[in-house]
Amino acid sequence: MSGITQFGVYDVRSAAILTTSYVAGTIITNAQKFNTLSLEVAFEKGSLTSASIKIEVSEDGTNYYQLSSDSISSGVNSLQPLTYFLNTDATYSTTPLSINAKYIKISAIGVGTVTSSSMAIRAICSYN
Repeated sequence: MSGITQFGVYDVRSAAILTTSYVAGTIITNAQKFNTLSLEVAFEKGSLTSASIKIEVSEDGTNYYQLSSDSISSGVNSLQPLTYFLNTDATYSTTPLSINAKYIKISAIGVGTVTSSSMAIRAICSYN
């Protein structure tokens, strides 16, 4: 039988004005019971130029590693830090990511003047 056997919804960041430094939301603990993660994001740009979100994982809750994406060109696989870039008011849902970690830290940053900006982030974790 297929389907989702475990499911968790975490309000990582309540709607709030962004800052010009990355600020982590509530860290998700015991995430090892899940294997996928997607984000639901509500973003109001306000006076910002843009905003970004990064996801970091850890096994010990101290040493965090940013998720990366890769691209292959001419047989070379290049890793880049995975960052979600937002530049317009919208509600977003990300493509599910594979995860394998005990702790997940999700951080957001605003670029430009933060006046009237807002971002809320909800993490959806599941085990299929």
